Amino acid sequence: MGDCIFCKIANHEIPTEIIYEDDQVLAFRDLNPQAPVHFLVIPKIHIESVNTLDESTFPVVQAVFKAVQILAKELEFDAAGYRVVTNCGVDGGQSVSHLHYHVLAGRNLAWPPG
Repeated sequence: MGDCIFCKIANHEIPTEIIYEDDQVLAFRDLNPQAPVHFLVIPKIHIESVNTLDESTFPVVQAVFKAVQILAKELEFDAAGYRVVTNCGVDGGQSVSHLHYHVLAGRNLAWPPG
């Protein structure tokens, strides 16, 4: 998608603080952090939302969670705990139409979130 900000980030057209990258996903710090640790993990290919996942794109979700697991250990919040969130659609709070996962850690995360 030519105008998708996350596609531009994945293609290195927009600079950001990348903390992990492999052939399928990219992770970067959130510009408006809601916790001491807050980053996003995105597929490098454009997938609009959870609603548009299919058999061909399910493997990217596995790659997302592999990246989350690696980063949780590297950044040393795996033992204390963390939250992984994806929003879907307007009512779900999805503000960018590119599948992305928020990872939050570093404090006690209250429930319900909002």
